[in-house]
Formats: sequence, structure tokens, C-alpha cells
Amino acid sequence: MNYQQTLDYLFSQLPMFQRIGSAAYKADLNNTIAICKLLGNPENKFKSIHIAGTNGKGSTSHMLASILQASGLKVGLYTSPHLKDFRERIKINGAMISEKYVIDFVEKYKNDFEKIQPSFFEMTVGLAFDYFAKEKVDIAIVEVGLGGRLDSTNVLTPEVSVITNISFDHTALLGNTIEKIAKEKAGIIKSGVSVVIGETQIETKNVFLKIAKEKNANVFFADELFRVLPISSSDALLRKYTVMHKNEVVFAELKCDLLGNYQQKNIATALCAIQELIQKGFVIKKEMILLGMQNVIKQTGLLGRWQILSQSPLSIADTGHNEAGIAEVLNQIQHTPHEHLHFVLGMVSDKDISKMLYMLPKNATYYFCKANIPRALPASELSLQASKFGLKGHVYACVQDALIAAQEHAKKNDLIFIGGSTFTVAEVV
Repeated sequence: MNYQQTLDYLFSQLPMFQRIGSAAYKADLNNTIAICKLLGNPENKFKSIHIAGTNGKGSTSHMLASILQASGLKVGLYTSPHLKDFRERIKINGAMISEKYVIDFVEKYKNDFEKIQPSFFEMTVGLAFDYFAKEKVDIAIVEVGLGGRLDSTNVLTPEVSVITNISFDHTALLGNTIEKIAKEKAGIIKSGVSVVIGETQIETKNVFLKIAKEKNANVFFADELFRVLPISSSDALLRKYTVMHKNEVVFAELKCDLLGNYQQKNIATALCAIQELIQKGFVIKKEMILLGMQNVIKQTGLLGRWQILSQSPLSIADTGHNEAGIAEVLNQIQHTPHEHLHFVLGMVSDKDISKMLYMLPKNATYYFCKANIPRALPASELSLQASKFGLKGHVYACVQDALIAAQEHAKKNDLIFIGGSTFTVAEVV
């Protein structure tokens, strides 16, 4: 098989949450354990950081990878979903896994996989772990796909566990209360392994403290230890912050090339995790932290986080796709100077979008569209649901048509925003 045939096989033969949603979710780790055994248990052959959470997993993962790369380490990075190319999910020092490795891996184990019948995600985790082990990475940053306790990545015993935050997402699978979702995410906490919690939340703090105590794991709440304070920057492509740790200035000026206001939380989380790695003997100097934070995009290739696509009119894409993510996006839109907002909006069909639609501004012009995946909500249905919340606009056959229409209607000082789901953003970045 060539690379495209290999991908076609993966996407068509194996269930994939990214495409079909909850039908791909497996309620145990048996398949992953079987795959890891088949591969010689690669998950035990490299050090790792394991990252769960509702929002901020991807940004925090990439920040950590960039800092560790700047420190001279060979760093694996496993994230999901991909935006453009399947290989974005599996990188070493910012370089994607080769097409040949993907082809050879699938051809070698295809018959075995057909006996195990893994999901797309389970097989991809096996591929990533096999690659990181064979390439002898110094450490791998591994992002949870969904939840935590039952996620395929949860066969790892990491150097440190990280849980960024908890919000409502995938409630049909993870639970319909913040506490239940937190308990699922807390499933990544391992015996004796320190855990960093990105945000202190009233509903979740005791959940994490209880499980950490049961596991004899030290727990650190990043936002209680670190304060990340924005300072003015004349550079449109860099944000600047003063960082304090326990009321002491540790970085008078930290620059970051990720432009979202919400990155303040992720910076604190990443720095707290780095602090724990230093405690475990990793050599990570202050200047390497600064260098890594300033070059996250350059070193890791992260896309779709408050990404500026063009300047006139200002066009921005962001992958925020749940209540907490949309709230952060809307806050930053509100603080971005513009005359009129043009919102290219596409969402998925397998989640309750009513709360998100309720949050969206009624004085914007909407361009309703459907991303090119089976999970995407038809644009006409999205328009109908949106109209119940006073959101007005037109329906377009695809994301590109919607963006072209927005560009045609927008004036020089307007703002075009593209979002609502990861898959909508994937078609424009």
C-alpha cells in the first residue's frame, strides 16, 4: 500500500472518533493493552508527560515540547486530532513521522490488528508509542484523546501528569456534571506520580485532592503557584508576560508566540509541570524556558490557536469548540478592535450546541457551513438551530465558500472569525 491507501484503510476499516463520534469510543483498555503487548510494550521504553483536560491540552503540550526541545532533548509529541495531515499527531522535535513509517507499521501489523479489532485511536496510540520507543526519545509529551481513565494513552506511567481544566464536553461519554467529568480526567493520576492541575475550580478541587491522596501523588494547582500577568507588546505576533511564582518575579518578560488571551492559564500550567520535571532531575535552564515559550509555533508547528490568517480585514481562526473554549474566544473577540464581526461557523452533530449558540453575539453576521467530515452538522440544520437564538446569516455548501463570502462582505476594519469546531478551522489554516 502507498501512504494514501494506508490512510484510506485506517479511516475506513477502523472506527475513528474524529469522524464518527461516540461509536468509536471503547469503554476499556483491553485493546490498547493487547496492542502494546504485540509491540513489545513500547510504552515502558521512554519517559513521558501525560496531559488530560477539557481545554488547553494541545497548547500546553506544545509549550512543554518546545521548552524541552530548546533544552536540547529529543522530544516526542502525540496530540489529536490533526488539522491537515494525519502525521501531525506524531512528531519528534517538531518533525512529523514519515509516511514510510506509517505504511510499514500498518503493513507489518495489519493481520494482527484485524484479530484485535482496535479503534482508529487505539491503533494510532500503538503507532506513536512504537515510534517513540524505536527512535529513543528522551521524553514524550502525550495528550489524552478523550477523558482520561479509559483513554488509550492511559497505559503510561509518566514523570508527571497534567490536567489542564474541566468543562462540559463529550458529556454523553464522560458524565453530565463537572464532578463526574473531573473523575474521568483524574483517571490519569498514577501511584506516586505528581499531578499538576491547571485551574483551581470549586467543583473539581476536592475530586483531584481525594484521588491524588488515594494514589499517594503530590498535587500542585498551577494557578495558585504561578501568576502570569500580561504586559504591553508592540509586536503583533508575540505576547509578553511577567511571571510570578509565590509572589516572586521569576520572569520579568516572558514572550509567547501563541496569541490567545487564554494562553495565560496554559503558560502557568506548563511552567508548573516544568518545575516538577526540574525537581526530578531534568536540566532545564531559565533561558531555555524563555526560548521555548517564544518559539512554540516555530518549533512544534501548532496551528489553529487564535491564528491570524490575514490582516485586512483581520481574519482569525481558533479551535475552541465547547462552552469554556467559546467563552474565551468571545472574550478575546470583544477586546479585538473591529467595526463589524463576520462569523464563519461550523459545528458537529453529536453534541448539544444550544448553550454555545446562546453565548454567541447576536449582532454579528453568520456564515453557516459544514466541514467535510461525517460528524459535521449540516449547515441548514445549524442555521435553523442558530435562528432560535437570534443569530442571522446565510448557509454555504462548504467552509471555503463561507469564508469567501465573508471576505467579500467584510470591510477593511471588520473582523472575520472562523470557528465552532476543530474541523471547520482545519479547512482554512
